[in-house]
Amino acid sequence: MFEIMPRRYNVTRRVNPYSVFSLMDDFFNDDFFNENKNVTYGIRTDVKENDKEYILEAELPGFNKEDIVLETTNEVLTIKASKNLETKEEKDGYLRRERRCGQFERSFSLDGVDKNAINASYDNGVLKVTLPKQEVKVEENKRIEIT
Repeated sequence: MFEIMPRRYNVTRRVNPYSVFSLMDDFFNDDFFNENKNVTYGIRTDVKENDKEYILEAELPGFNKEDIVLETTNEVLTIKASKNLETKEEKDGYLRRERRCGQFERSFSLDGVDKNAINASYDNGVLKVTLPKQEVKVEENKRIEIT
């Protein structure tokens, strides 16, 4: 199971919420105009394991299959999803245009996985990735002749 643990790129620091420095840091670094202050960004993923394979189920609601990219590079599986939305509304002489774009990315280590047999499917906002386990090769004892 330890082979398929997610990679962590950023490490959150522990902060004392009652510290004056923490309050000042939050005040000056907080995005005042952010509409989604209580939203957690990222790809929520469930990881299952059985005798033959690992199964990743990543929640990507609102994305089309074409918006999602799976890549393997240097023993790492990366799930990327990006979306660009543009809204245009004209009423009573007012013109409103809004654009939103977002990109999410999550990586997993592929130690012990057969990279050539990975399968993926996307249905109802859930990306299901099947990662077959690599067969463990048992080394035979070999005697070396001394000349």
